Amino acid sequence: MKEKILVVDDEKDILELIDYNLTKNGYRVKTASSGEEALDLVKDNDYDLIILDLMLPGVDGFDITKIIKADKQKANIPIVMVTAKADEADKVAGLEIGADHYVTKPFSPRELLAIVKATLRRRPPKEEEEKPIIERGDLKIHVGRHEVTIKGKPVELTHLEFRILLALAKKPGWVMTRYQIVDSTRGEGVSVTDRSIDVHIVSLRKKLGEENEYIETVRGVGYKFREIT
Repeated sequence: MKEKILVVDDEKDILELIDYNLTKNGYRVKTASSGEEALDLVKDNDYDLIILDLMLPGVDGFDITKIIKADKQKANIPIVMVTAKADEADKVAGLEIGADHYVTKPFSPRELLAIVKATLRRRPPKEEEEKPIIERGDLKIHVGRHEVTIKGKPVELTHLEFRILLALAKKPGWVMTRYQIVDSTRGEGVSVTDRSIDVHIVSLRKKLGEENEYIETVRGVGYKFREIT
């Protein structure tokens, strides 16, 4: 059975266009035209992906993303933001709070479908949630619970920050380019600048405090998680 997708947009024509093309390709689709309606649907249903308009009446796309990513039961649902706002600052802000992709209107149905397929392919497999805790010194990454602790105290990370940390921690000593980090955390075919990855790393380091020394910059290449000797 194909994946279940929630589409949220207050423009009827766009909502119907996305619904038609996803349904034609075999996906199970639910639609919502407001933020409040979307949150009600997310609360009572499980979705494999959410396509979310940024500018919505009432609760906007930013707030919806924050609410979903703060819910441990829903945080792993990938979110593709669709919006007419093309400013880089808006894109970075969306990625910062946990969005997986950012698509600017106008877009072609074919483009959106390709992004949906790529995002779903890269969604963490269920068996990953059952892996044991990754421990690096005082830092513990609870994969299944999507939690990070330092000396037993929880560290509040966004969904994307958690995925970046997990990708690096799984391969200590391995150097990952920014684009490899993008591929490991959010999928192939993502339009993202080097600066946005750097912004996520800066934020992640701040939240890790003294444990940020584990994330090392490899000049001219990317980042790596320091091996414990």
